[in-house]
Amino acid sequence: MPRLSEVITALENLWPAERAESWDAVGTVVGDPGQEVSRVLFAVDPVQEIVDEAVKLGADLLVTHHPLYLRGTTTVAASTFKGRVVHTLIKNDIALHVAHTNADTADPGVSDALAGALDLRVVGPLVPDPTDPEGRRGLGRVCETDQPLTVRELADRAAARLPATAQGIRVAGDPGAPVRRVAVSGGSGDSLFDHVRAAGVDAFLTADLRHHPASEARAQHPLALLDAAHWATEWPWCELAAAQLDEISDRHGWGLRVHVSRTVTDPWTAHAASARPSSSTTAPPGNAPSAPSEPDSPGAPN
Repeated sequence: MPRLSEVITALENLWPAERAESWDAVGTVVGDPGQEVSRVLFAVDPVQEIVDEAVKLGADLLVTHHPLYLRGTTTVAASTFKGRVVHTLIKNDIALHVAHTNADTADPGVSDALAGALDLRVVGPLVPDPTDPEGRRGLGRVCETDQPLTVRELADRAAARLPATAQGIRVAGDPGAPVRRVAVSGGSGDSLFDHVRAAGVDAFLTADLRHHPASEARAQHPLALLDAAHWATEWPWCELAAAQLDEISDRHGWGLRVHVSRTVTDPWTAHAASARPSSSTTAPPGNAPSAPSEPDSPGAPN
């Protein structure tokens, strides 16, 4: 079996820490470099539920996309929820390694996995990494559809192929508008609207879209916006990353057993749909029709 230091070296080759944003906190958080590793679990969030899953699985290493400590801390006391995560990891000899913005911009990275889940063909990065001479790394991806779609059909595809969440997929724009070129960005993407407009796409699929940036983007450009849950847009990377480590393990003869957590750690747990709005956009809430809206398209749990 490989030592933790050997596995971490392989992970750092996939997602070099120096390619993370300056504000980010990536790399190994907990772990003895000399400990042996036989089983690895990939997940989006290093929360207690995932750590308990790693304990039950008998994992030696947990790899997450989101950092445990993004900002400094003065305590790892088990009375705090992050401190309890650290205590559980150490007591059970489980290492924790984080690949965040360095995985976002990797080739392949988080947005490649998102595009792959939606059967979109990647043609290049949305925000190219200026240090990449091949022009393949960067934030987000510009994609083309495998066949002509409408905005509604793209939203239905995202709802069906991304992990199911309470939010589902929110849409801004004409549901019947045609879509051939799509920008995608796993995680929060409303800081990227200038790049999205410059890319000349018909639609932008991301997460955490806020009212004002979305409203301004729609006012400036006839662009359809598809807003999915943050966790759901990043979960496909776990499968991609696990496959990458599997391939490395086979090449080195390590025999690692690599797993992907299917535990939903999206914080939102329920969704109450509003009644369909009337034809008048100025009708007060009490005048909304009483007929229930159609249910959200269910996402298939992965």
